[in-house]
Amino acid sequence: MKIKYRVDGLLVERTPCSKRLQAAIVSRLKIMANMNIAERFVPQDGHIEFMGKNGRVDIRVSTIPTVFGESVEMRLLDRNAALIQLTDLGMNESSLAGFMKCLQKTHGIVLVTGPTGCGKTTTLYASLNKIYTPAVKMITIEDPVEYQLDGINQMPVNPKRGLTFATGLRHILRHDPDIVMVGEIRDRETANIAIRAALTGHLVFSTLHTNDAAGAVTRLIDMGVEPFLLASSLEAVLAQRLVRVICPNCRESYKPDENLISSLNGSHEIKSGAKFYHGKGCNECGQTGMSGRTGIFELLRITGKLRELIAAKPTTEQIIKGAPSDHITMVHDGIGKVLRGVTTPEEVFRVAKTIGEED
Repeated sequence: MKIKYRVDGLLVERTPCSKRLQAAIVSRLKIMANMNIAERFVPQDGHIEFMGKNGRVDIRVSTIPTVFGESVEMRLLDRNAALIQLTDLGMNESSLAGFMKCLQKTHGIVLVTGPTGCGKTTTLYASLNKIYTPAVKMITIEDPVEYQLDGINQMPVNPKRGLTFATGLRHILRHDPDIVMVGEIRDRETANIAIRAALTGHLVFSTLHTNDAAGAVTRLIDMGVEPFLLASSLEAVLAQRLVRVICPNCRESYKPDENLISSLNGSHEIKSGAKFYHGKGCNECGQTGMSGRTGIFELLRITGKLRELIAAKPTTEQIIKGAPSDHITMVHDGIGKVLRGVTTPEEVFRVAKTIGEED
């Protein structure tokens, strides 16, 4: 029975357990998470709550049946963890300035995109925290509520009782909010209500699962949102990934492979003599050379030119070509962090090199 921890986004295997203990361990976790221990052949979800040293910790538990018994995944949510500030997420200056302008809008929709576990919710929470004042009414609908924010009404979805993103969003709009956050746009109904809310004087934040910023537009149109409605309501799309940061204790400069430099030069001008860094590995970072994570970002601001394009139902490539001249891609942002000695080229390639790459 294998036990793995996800540390800074990568799985690390720990000392395995005896196979004969598997059934007992899985059953114990199911009891703690209020699941049905007799049902072993369908996926189940539950959650465990307990008081840790520093306060309450929530664990989201999910099981799936596999050929060698059930696989259990546990996700830790520390509700008392300090919220990260918008300035600490790792955005470059131009992206941060552009994103801050979007946060000051009175209405419209701002999307944050990326795969599961890339920090979308953390970015949205930092954004809400930044613009919160007692004079503004904010309501969120999430699955589940991951962190509790002061002064903001947060609603968890409950599909078993009929409370989905779409029904919750419909009721939220009757409470006259100024700012609405929808945890995720998953279907056409939620997308349409969110777009109409943005058109009727609300600032709406939400997340979407797409590879890059331009893909969010085509994804929403594919869901069934009318292109002309999307063109007039969308303000910005922020795509992001998380890369591991070089450990400060064992960071050292090195001469990279020539092939690596030539592949980097394709998206960023690299001057001769540019220094590259990596972690040698020490006890502080568990001999990995990496410690902690930061974000790499791509902000697509919706300009007048892009609004005309969106209304005409464009392809992803057309949107990328129509982006503002100061548009910075995710790979470009990542390589900028490599040249500043924050992360390694391998990390950027691992999470973002295939994005928008030509065949």
